[in-house]
Amino acid sequence: MKVTRSYRHAAVVTVCLAFALGWLLRPGLAEAHKRKAADAVVRWAEGAPGCTFSRTADGRYHYGMWAGDVGITMAVDSQELEKVHRRHELFFSVALTVQYRGTASIDLNPADISLQFVKHFKTVQTAVDPDGFAQKVQNDADALDHEIGREIQKHPEEKQAKQSAMQTFQKETAELLEFLSADTLKPTRLDSGNREANGWVLFSTDSKWIGAWKKQEQFILRVPIEGKVFEFPFKLPPKEGELLLRQRE
Repeated sequence: MKVTRSYRHAAVVTVCLAFALGWLLRPGLAEAHKRKAADAVVRWAEGAPGCTFSRTADGRYHYGMWAGDVGITMAVDSQELEKVHRRHELFFSVALTVQYRGTASIDLNPADISLQFVKHFKTVQTAVDPDGFAQKVQNDADALDHEIGREIQKHPEEKQAKQSAMQTFQKETAELLEFLSADTLKPTRLDSGNREANGWVLFSTDSKWIGAWKKQEQFILRVPIEGKVFEFPFKLPPKEGELLLRQRE
């Protein structure tokens, strides 16, 4: 059947539109598309006014930035890339300290914070909800406990080894649940009576778009607050091949 020029043109346009739509819907780009245009971006840069960088004996890199009445410090473990795959629940973590020196009040909502995995299709992951994550952790632990119980019934000769492994898993689960409850960043209102909020923010790495780690990874942390988006571009390690040794306690 002969295909007319107008039909061929329409088909090409359709394919192009489909490709463009797929590109926009890729992780990271879709998130960037939804970001409010009115939000002013304040970006960390080494040596820029109001920006700081330091390494500490606990093996962490610290990035700090002030803009107006808001100051944010982000800390990330130098061994975070290695730690991610040793956890039975996969997540990447950063510690945040947010300070406010104004006379009014501002609201900090950790759910709005995001992390972009630059070398992994620019994938953007929003912060994990600690309560929902804790429920998942508990459900996974309960399911494993049930599975181990069934395996012991089938293979009683393996009871001791399986119970020992389960006790280790339960201990790690309890520690993680305590961490999620006590140490993660919570929604907070900062004002003259409450100048500072701090805690850990977690991002899931369980995504088909996030593959094996590169020798040096690049990230962009974004913290929306008071009509601004504080951006922290950082690398792990900051210099390729760098090894930051932590001081023994």
